[in-house]
Amino acid sequence: MMSLQRVCVSDFEEEARRILPKAVYDYYRSGADEEHTLADNVDAFNRWYAMQRMAHPDGETATARACHAAGTGMMLSSWATSSIEEVMSAMTSSVGGEGVLWLQLYIYKDRELTLSLVRRAEEAGYKAIFVTVDTPYLGRRWNDVRNRFKLPPHLSMSNFSTASMAFSEGNYGNDSGLAVYVARAIDPALCWDDITWLKEHTRLPVIVKGILTGEDAAQAVNYGVDGILVSNHEARQLDGVPATVCVCVCVCVLYALVLMSV
Repeated sequence: MMSLQRVCVSDFEEEARRILPKAVYDYYRSGADEEHTLADNVDAFNRWYAMQRMAHPDGETATARACHAAGTGMMLSSWATSSIEEVMSAMTSSVGGEGVLWLQLYIYKDRELTLSLVRRAEEAGYKAIFVTVDTPYLGRRWNDVRNRFKLPPHLSMSNFSTASMAFSEGNYGNDSGLAVYVARAIDPALCWDDITWLKEHTRLPVIVKGILTGEDAAQAVNYGVDGILVSNHEARQLDGVPATVCVCVCVCVLYALVLMSV
């Protein structure tokens, strides 16, 4: 039986709904008028995720075929439940349309493991590396903690061969399994010099994913990155940062101005 321990505000909200008189609860819970803004606030936390075979047996290969048919690009997560090669095969074997694949990359403590992903992407025909820089540790995701999240037994992170790296060990304790995985595997000391290191080890363009300020955009130019992706990790990393759309224009304008001045 799941624990009824309350670990965050939403847990207390549910308890309040259960015990308060309806009028009192509705006073605290409701928004103005048609509650469109209230709905927007809630919807802002909705997210897409890697590990797509949890949602459909074809997982990322189905997404690749759809992107190919639509003539658009797809960024494959390092943590995908389909391998780098499987997804490229799905993309190139599709009839009609055209598409392009990029690899999203986390920097692992094991640098050789990190580079093995890059080399596989190069050999498979991926067109760029999007390196995520906003995940020194995993964000505190309450539902994942309560659920002790881990992959179903029949799935793993398909780009890795060992159980520890493939996120397929049996027991991660009472925390989110993914949080435990990140703490064990991902390098929390990532810095701009690691971007230089990565560029020295790949012929592919390197795009920095996770930029939210103009200052970081300017630094990206100084370190010779090939592009930036303005992102707050779909609000899954640090609660309280601005919505991506709220900072995108300002960050991109400053990035462009710095580029023109170089």
